[in-house]
Amino acid sequence: MSNENTQTDFQQIISHCKEYGFIFPSSEIYDGLSAVYDYAPYGIELKNNLQQYWWKAMTQLHENIVGLDAAIFMHPKTWKASGHVDAFMDPLIDNKDSKKRYRADVLIEDAMAKIEDKIDKEVDKAARKFGETFDKEMFLKTNPNVLRNKEKVNAIEARFKKALEDNNLEELKQIIVDLEIACEVSGSKNWTEVRQFNLMFSTEVGSLADDSSTIYLRPETAQGIFVNFLNVQKTSRKKIPFGIAQIGKAFRNEIVARQFIFRTREFEQMEMQFFVRPGTEMEWYAQWKEARMKWHRTLGFAETSLKFFDHLKLAHYANAAVDIQFNFPFGFKEIEGIHSRTDFDLTQHQNMSGKKLQYFDPETNESYVPYVVETSVGLNRTFLALICNGFKNEKLEDGSERTVLALPAFLAPIKIAVFPLMKKDGLPEKAREIFDDLKWDHKCFYEEKDAIGKRYRRMDAIGTPFCITVDHQTLEDNTVTLRDRDTMQQERVSLEQLKAVVAEKVDWRKGLR
Repeated sequence: MSNENTQTDFQQIISHCKEYGFIFPSSEIYDGLSAVYDYAPYGIELKNNLQQYWWKAMTQLHENIVGLDAAIFMHPKTWKASGHVDAFMDPLIDNKDSKKRYRADVLIEDAMAKIEDKIDKEVDKAARKFGETFDKEMFLKTNPNVLRNKEKVNAIEARFKKALEDNNLEELKQIIVDLEIACEVSGSKNWTEVRQFNLMFSTEVGSLADDSSTIYLRPETAQGIFVNFLNVQKTSRKKIPFGIAQIGKAFRNEIVARQFIFRTREFEQMEMQFFVRPGTEMEWYAQWKEARMKWHRTLGFAETSLKFFDHLKLAHYANAAVDIQFNFPFGFKEIEGIHSRTDFDLTQHQNMSGKKLQYFDPETNESYVPYVVETSVGLNRTFLALICNGFKNEKLEDGSERTVLALPAFLAPIKIAVFPLMKKDGLPEKAREIFDDLKWDHKCFYEEKDAIGKRYRRMDAIGTPFCITVDHQTLEDNTVTLRDRDTMQQERVSLEQLKAVVAEKVDWRKGLR
C-alpha cells in the first residue's frame, strides 16, 4: 500500500475516533491545544478495559508482582539522581524556511524507513509475479535492488548509531544533509544546527514567590517505583525476584508531537519494574521480552504487525534494551520498551539520598542493590494500535458497505447492545428487563430508535461484539437473537442460557489462556 493511501486510512481513523466518541481534541471550542486529547465516552471505556487487562495480566496472574500508585510530583532531587535534569534530552533541529521544529533522530529514522519500504515493495512485486514458487529468503539474498538498499540502510545505521553514542550533533546534521531530507511543510533542506532540548516540564511549588522551589512534572513513572522499593518490599513481604507495577501519567515537552495520540505531551504508561539478583538480569530480560510479546499477541495483532527492534543507542541506565513495535499506518513504531536497567536507579537514589536501598537475600546471606528489568507499555499508543488494527471498511455480499471496529470482545467499550425490534407490543419492556439483568455484569447499551439494521451498523462502528434483539418470538418462547459483530451471523439463545453465553464470549481470561 502506498504511503499516500496509508495516510488517507489514518485520517479516516482519526475522523472515526471523533465521530464515534473515542477521542476529542482537548479544548476544541478554543481551537484546541496542540498534542493534547480527551478520551470520549467510548474511548475511556476502551482505555480502562485495556489498562485493567494489563493490570490483571501483570499483578493478578503473577503472585510475585504487586502494585503501586506513586504521586506525580516528586522531590526535585529525584530527577537529579535519575539523570533527567542533565541527560533527558532530544536532538532538535529547525527548518529555517518553515520555522518548523523536528527531532533530528526521528528525521533520520523516517528516512531509513522509506528505504526499507522500497525493499518491501520489491518483495511484494516479486511475490505477485512468481506466486507460489516465490522464495522470499533467496530473493532477499540475491536481488540487486534489495541488496543495494540494504547496504544503504546499514551504512546509514552505522553512522547514526556512532553519532548517537558520541553525542555528535554535527554528524547528525551531516547525515540529514547527506540524505537530502526535506521539511515536510516547506520542502526546503535549509536546516539549523542540531542542539539538545530538555523534555521536562517544570513548575513552582510554594505559596509565596520567595519561598517557592522548582519541581517537575514527572517525565516517566518508573522513579516513583524506585524510591518506594524498600517500602513496598518490606510491607508486601516479597523476596527477590519480585516486581512492582504501576499505571500513571507522565509528561514530556515533546519537540514534535504528532501522529494523533501516538506522541503527545501528556500520556500514560503501564510499567513494571522487576527486581532481580545481580548477574541474573539477562535471563530475566530474555524471559520478559518473550512474555511481553506474547501478551501483545493476545490483543489480536497479526504476527506480521509486531516485531522486536533493538536500540541503536542504549540509555545511560541500560545494558540491554529492545522495543516491541506495531505496524501503524505510518510505519513500525514503539508501543513497549523492555530494558535491563542494571542497578543504576537504586544506586543513584541511594547515593543522592544517603539512605540504603539494599536487599538482604536470605538465600545468599548477603545484602546488595538489586538489578532491574523494566517493561514499559505506552497505554495511549497501544490504544491507538487497537483502533488501527480493528478499523475496517467492508463491502458486503449485497453490495452495501459497513464500517466495523473489530476489537477483542473482552476489551470492547460496550460488550452487549440490547434492541427491541419495535417500540410496541411489549417488546421494549421485555428488552429493558434483559438489559437491566445484564448490566450488572457487563457494560451494555440500549436503543429503540431507527431500523434494526441501522442500529447494528452503529454498534459495528464502535466495536460492540454482540447485539441482542428482542422480537415477538421472544414473548412466545423466551429466546432472543444474538448477533455476532464479525460474522454478522445470528443465533437464537434462550434467556435461561443468555447470561452464561454472553459471559463466556466476553471473558477477559480467554485472551491469556
